[in-house]
Amino acid sequence: MRRLMRKLFMWTSIVSLGLILIVLTVIISVHYWAHTEAGKVPPKTAVLLHAVHHNLVTTDMKPPQFFSKIETVNYTSEMIEIPVSDGTKIETKMYQPKAEGPHPIILYYHGGAFMEGYGDIHTHDNIVRALAARTDSIVISVNYRVAPAYPFPAAIEDSYDALVWAELNAWKIGGDPTNIAVVGDSAGGNIATVVSLMARDRQGPNIKAQALLYPLTTFQDIEFESRMKYNSGYYLLSRQVMMRARDTYTPDQSMWNLAYTSPLEAEHLYKLPPALVITAEFDPLRDEGEAYARRLAEHSVPVETIRYNGVMHGFISFYEVMYRGNHGLAQTAKFLKSSFEDKPVYQPYHLQVYNGTNGPTQVRDHIEAYAIGSFLIGKQGLSLFESQ
Repeated sequence: MRRLMRKLFMWTSIVSLGLILIVLTVIISVHYWAHTEAGKVPPKTAVLLHAVHHNLVTTDMKPPQFFSKIETVNYTSEMIEIPVSDGTKIETKMYQPKAEGPHPIILYYHGGAFMEGYGDIHTHDNIVRALAARTDSIVISVNYRVAPAYPFPAAIEDSYDALVWAELNAWKIGGDPTNIAVVGDSAGGNIATVVSLMARDRQGPNIKAQALLYPLTTFQDIEFESRMKYNSGYYLLSRQVMMRARDTYTPDQSMWNLAYTSPLEAEHLYKLPPALVITAEFDPLRDEGEAYARRLAEHSVPVETIRYNGVMHGFISFYEVMYRGNHGLAQTAKFLKSSFEDKPVYQPYHLQVYNGTNGPTQVRDHIEAYAIGSFLIGKQGLSLFESQ
């Protein structure tokens, strides 16, 4: 009996020691990943960046149920075709509330460096679905044509045509033609604000609001601090990709200073829709997004600007597993809903900085980061074992 007890104690000690070593390995690894080339990032950001750069996650992977909230699906979706000005049609996805309308209409322009293979309506579908659910709006995800087959101005003309189509067909799809907004991220943020300029210049549809998520606002070679500090690509957007996008989308250098490619360079920004501009601390596009928001305010446009510290370019796409991403998405939905209901009041330019939250939410965020870290370490170990 004593021998059996000694063996049980020995095995229990070994198992306990093994668990302690695993926990220490995870903590040390996450701590190491958090010290990046341009500064320390929060644990959740660290594990997601590590996962992306080691190909441990794919764009079509679903987050574990533990991280997901069960939400009632209050919309339907379908693929539609929208005719554009050159006589062709672009395939687009539309989400419609199940409730009887008329509903506000949101045109969403996806990111992806204006180039084929970098983003489309499918890679950004989670954001579009969430906006449909959280704003009770019709959301049209525009599948504009991209370079190299279709350089500038194909993307913005397709996007503007989609806006005109939405206004003309609003009643047919259960929408309100007087309540239309545009939203876009990264390259799509550029397109959203350019479409706003086009609508103003062409006396087109009245746009109630524009929400720009970490937008590209100029193709000019301006030495913004964020462009130089975060240009390696580790933060999900590299200077190399930005240069390729410019050369592919705007092959003629004379295009780089146009208001419809570089809205930051526009002569004036008066009479544009109220704007929300969201930027990320670890993002080469941070400074130009904030510079554009400042110019909007200088031209009497109501603008709300929020910088999220501790996150990288594209962070709202990770809203299902990243608290800051979910917060940014919630702010976007709140801004759109309030813009549909009341006209935003102009305020002098002010940059809000969001550093995260303390208390239970922060604790949960850290626990989730270490849980993801343990999964990544296990996956890397399994891959190494299988390669032997």
